[in-house]
Amino acid sequence: MHLQTVASLLALSGAANAFYDSSPWILLSTTPFAKAPSADQIQTSSSVLGFTRDVLATCPTDRYLIVSQPGLNTEDIRRSNGCAMPHLCQAVDDKRIKGKAIVSEVVGDLAGADLSDYIKSVCAKENKAVTVDQVQLPPLSLEDRAGAWASNDDILAHNLDKATADDSYTFIFFSTPGEPAYEAEFEEAVRMELKRDVDNAQKPQSKNETEWDKLPIFEKYQFFTPGIFMALITAIVLLSILSVGLRALGSLEVSYGAFEKDMGPAAQKKNQ
Repeated sequence: MHLQTVASLLALSGAANAFYDSSPWILLSTTPFAKAPSADQIQTSSSVLGFTRDVLATCPTDRYLIVSQPGLNTEDIRRSNGCAMPHLCQAVDDKRIKGKAIVSEVVGDLAGADLSDYIKSVCAKENKAVTVDQVQLPPLSLEDRAGAWASNDDILAHNLDKATADDSYTFIFFSTPGEPAYEAEFEEAVRMELKRDVDNAQKPQSKNETEWDKLPIFEKYQFFTPGIFMALITAIVLLSILSVGLRALGSLEVSYGAFEKDMGPAAQKKNQ
């Protein structure tokens, strides 16, 4: 089965899931490889490109198709319900393929591979006329990912039909870095700094002493921190309460006679 073949070739171990920035690499040729490819499913981009250039160094076929898909990873192709790109899976299982190298996780950037110019240069040294087609598929849409897969698979099928019309061809499929699907955004905490210009006040002192010295004093230094400001507000409230209490005590009016001892006849009778 086409889907089972690709699924087994793109099977990942548990450790492979840790490489979120990796991408698959597929190299197919109707000419057998002089050297067997590595069976490691996690390789660096330099090792993969080195092996690919060794295969292409002899200009093995008459036609070449190089396809890149931005932002692709192995999990996108491998699904529980089958292959996301049926024509890609069918190309892998073509009976005319004699050389096959598939790496599930390639760690590193493959955007600068420039294999098209390399193929033309090595084939020119061999005095061999070849056809090199390079196709970059559109990025996958986040809104309609299934529709994007179907559209890209149709584009791939059209180019594969032309490349595989003869029995001498080489097919290379890889991924290039794309835009991240989602980036979490967090709102910054509310700042309680009393400054006229936040950016200039937080600007560090540079090596140019003249520019730093020219800044206004309130932009160079911060005189009121949130803690000092809150302490001043609290002190004002407490002092206002204290002033009200002092005013209340000061408003009491008591006559001096209230503290004198009563020496009248009534007081003497009480003492007796």
